[in-house]
Amino acid sequence: MVEGFVHHDFSSVADLFQRQIRRGRPGTGASLTIYHRGEKVVDCWAGEAGEDRPWREDTVAMCFSTSKGVASTALHVCADRGLVDYETPVAKYWPEFAAEGKENVTVRHVLSHSAGLHGVRVLVDRAERILDWDFMTDALAAARPAYTPGSRSGYHALTYGWLVGEIVRRVSARPIEDFVREEIAEPLGLDGMWFGLPEAERHRAAEMAGPMFPEEALSRLHWLGTLGGKFLSAVRSPINTRRMVNAMVPHGIQNLLWDGEIRDAVIPSANGFFTARSLARMYAVLAQGGGLDGVDLMSRETVRAIGEIQTRRLDLVVVMPMRWRLGYHMVGTTRGILPHAFGHYGYGGSGAFADPSRELAMAFVPNSGGGTPMGDLRLLSLGAAAVSAADRRRWQRRRDTSGDLTPRVRSVGVPG
Repeated sequence: MVEGFVHHDFSSVADLFQRQIRRGRPGTGASLTIYHRGEKVVDCWAGEAGEDRPWREDTVAMCFSTSKGVASTALHVCADRGLVDYETPVAKYWPEFAAEGKENVTVRHVLSHSAGLHGVRVLVDRAERILDWDFMTDALAAARPAYTPGSRSGYHALTYGWLVGEIVRRVSARPIEDFVREEIAEPLGLDGMWFGLPEAERHRAAEMAGPMFPEEALSRLHWLGTLGGKFLSAVRSPINTRRMVNAMVPHGIQNLLWDGEIRDAVIPSANGFFTARSLARMYAVLAQGGGLDGVDLMSRETVRAIGEIQTRRLDLVVVMPMRWRLGYHMVGTTRGILPHAFGHYGYGGSGAFADPSRELAMAFVPNSGGGTPMGDLRLLSLGAAAVSAADRRRWQRRRDTSGDLTPRVRSVGVPG
């Protein structure tokens, strides 16, 4: 049973969400929230958060790479306040980072995944290292870029979080998890946005239905990636499967992901615990030009800057043009690419985005444990339905500016 509410204009999106839940596997659920023109028009949840545990309105789930969008927003808040400049070398804020030829790597290079530091497997000998903030930031400070920064882009699947998080820590004198809580979550009244999950909130966490990374599958992926990479290197192909493995699969990650310690650590590229409601409200700020309900996180100028495409080249890791913005990627739906939208999707099917041209923001948080690093087809379908509803609403209001525009909201969660 789907619970929550939906504005009449967006009923088709809620109906699609309900069909998706009905087709889902036992033990899986999700939440969906949409804002349009600063108004919350969909706020629904359904399914199960685990065995015999219904998904509730305050259920959170680990959202993997969707976390990068929140980390990026934190850095943009710092930039808007003059604490950091996109064109400035990272080493100005983090002096140790200048080692191994990185003295000219700028904040823009980091945000556009063009710093050449995507290879996490060369930084750590075992996955447990990623639980140690100081170890990871020291390793990145001492690392040599894989290519000339700014010359290419390669998805920094895991390393992005420590790079952005350490810049935020250096310029704000606060760990990124504290900065997000104090400067984003609390001002916006968000109850469900954390890097690492506080112990007092663990009863709210959905169990990930999986396993998402079975050991045998990861071993096979590593073998195929390495073997295929050698062949592709020999024929001088611009595509190399080893890069994907090196960026996403540190040694032993399959054991770590199901260990409770992953909830204690702060990994801003991967272990954000969110509700769809919190993600959508944060992205609604970006969709509205930097402010919402009297809370201004950043200026319109900053929002315009972060939404500009940084590169249209093929990404070396995910092997497709990501049209990287400053910390966000392009937004795809089953209707195609939304030219003015940006956001971040994550493994397991979660994702959120803002489309300032439509004043539209959407977030989807499941626990299905499926999909790809860029989300799954449910998210793409829901995004298309949300865009269609927003466009219909715009044209309807243009045709009927004198009629009754009283919001029509219906609750969901009762039969019929």
